[in-house]
Amino acid sequence: MSANSGHGRLTKTHRVSIAGVAALGAASLALTLLPGGESAEAGVQHVAPVAMVASQDSGTAKASIAAQHAAADKRAKDAAAAKAKAEAKAKAEAKAKKRAATKAAASRAAARKPVYANNLDGWIREALAVMKAKGIPGSYEGLHRNIMRESTGNPRAKNGWDINAQNGTPSVGLLQVIQPTFNAYHVPGTPHDIYHPVSNITAAANYAADRYGSIDNVNGAY
Repeated sequence: MSANSGHGRLTKTHRVSIAGVAALGAASLALTLLPGGESAEAGVQHVAPVAMVASQDSGTAKASIAAQHAAADKRAKDAAAAKAKAEAKAKAEAKAKKRAATKAAASRAAARKPVYANNLDGWIREALAVMKAKGIPGSYEGLHRNIMRESTGNPRAKNGWDINAQNGTPSVGLLQVIQPTFNAYHVPGTPHDIYHPVSNITAAANYAADRYGSIDNVNGAY
């Protein structure tokens, strides 16, 4: 190593001194660049608004995102409400159609239902329709013949002298039926009234079918 080697190498102390000088120079340069000879403190104050603007921009972005979420939620709620309203409307229309169809069917059934005259002929014909539906045998001639013998066609006829009357159960109605027999052979679907013409006829025909095979086979007191 030569004698000049000590001059060619910076010592640790020298390096620290040079770094200090560089730092001071940078600081001086920063101060020099300030307009109008403003102080360093004034220079620092000029930097602060940049951070505030960035903060404001961040807040605006968050507000915008929140608004977008709120709008999306509102659209979803509006769509759900519209769907529910449409479903309720469709359900109401379906119920209305069903009621209309039921009413129309009832009207057609009523139109098809025959109207019977309120006299002996009508009572016999209505009774025959009921008997046919229930599987009870008998003919117009058989019913009419027995009715004329028993009551002469008077639905309010009442026997107050025979054995049944003496026992407290007089024979009444078109076919002179006693109450116990009427109760036992009453045909469902007809009024539970022994004096009702159709109820009286069908109960008597039902009893005659059970005991004699048919009201047509009855030719006297039964």
